[in-house]
Amino acid sequence: MIDLLVFDVDGCLTNGQITYTEDGNEIKAFNVKDGLAISSWIRLGKKAAIITGRRSKIVERRAKELGISYLFQGVKDKLEVLNKIREKESIEFSQIAAIGDDLNDYRMLEAVGKSFVPADGSEYIREVCDVVLYSGGGNGAVREMIEGIIKDDGLEEEFLKIWK
Repeated sequence: MIDLLVFDVDGCLTNGQITYTEDGNEIKAFNVKDGLAISSWIRLGKKAAIITGRRSKIVERRAKELGISYLFQGVKDKLEVLNKIREKESIEFSQIAAIGDDLNDYRMLEAVGKSFVPADGSEYIREVCDVVLYSGGGNGAVREMIEGIIKDDGLEEEFLKIWK
């Protein structure tokens, strides 16, 4: 059973585009359907983490809005950070699912119990992941991931009960 979900940001929670305003501010777009699935996962009493290579106040705000327990930005070695979370939570890699789309996610995705890649992820990452999603990054891939895990772990009734 999966107890912790780990998300990359650019290319998974977003479509991978980074827009800058004239003032140099960064703009990212998040999918509300992904967000609802994440917050529902957390309402089930499960944990979630964001581990990303970039730094952004926008990501900090989104993590707080969704109630994500762990946020690590500016990370060079995602597997090292994930291992620290794993140890703190006293869980095995088999209880962790992660989504990533590019080479900096490779080692982390190899280590977890179930790995996911958006449809538009790197071919190298598609080869190492357990599940290649139909949806692209920022376009419902995270929602698709979570709904798949909910079904696989037999949590559909409990998941839907949140909203009935």
